[in-house]
Amino acid sequence: MSKRKSIRFFLLKFFSTYFLLFGLYSLYLNKTQIKSPIYKCAPITNLVASQTEGLLNFFGYNVRAVAHESELSVKLLVHNVYTARVIEGCNSISLIILFIAFIVAFPGSLKTTVLYALLGSVLIYGVNIFRIAFLTMALYKWPYEQKLLHSLVFPSIIYGMVFLLWVVWVNVFSNYKKLKDAKKV
Repeated sequence: MSKRKSIRFFLLKFFSTYFLLFGLYSLYLNKTQIKSPIYKCAPITNLVASQTEGLLNFFGYNVRAVAHESELSVKLLVHNVYTARVIEGCNSISLIILFIAFIVAFPGSLKTTVLYALLGSVLIYGVNIFRIAFLTMALYKWPYEQKLLHSLVFPSIIYGMVFLLWVVWVNVFSNYKKLKDAKKV
């Protein structure tokens, strides 16, 4: 297959997978979020906030996750101080969709692709819970560093990990590695 055809095929598979999964996720959000008169987040966002609360409480912090009264978010209160909020964009689902679309577009065997997508998604989700927990406590201790922490430090953790997962996928598990090895012979 020519390089142009390979690139077109990659882009077709990537965007098809991405838009399919994003469309399904959008339907889920439309069915589960309520915007008025009472605001209610999607169950996955509530779950992420609840698991962050549980993790921080496990480590001895007094944290509560409380539904926000006037927006689609869950407030995280540390010692009854509103410190952070979990919104739909914080629940890692959009990032997991992007991760899976790349894995599908750069294929390996079906079994390996499915297993890597599942395990990678679980890892992204779990690291995201720890990321939100660390961010919450960092914001509690250093609220004046909010812009640096929220905009630079903590996104680099989750995006960096996804990038590393992609690199491992391409170089170890995908068919690209097999093609690269075959050309060396």
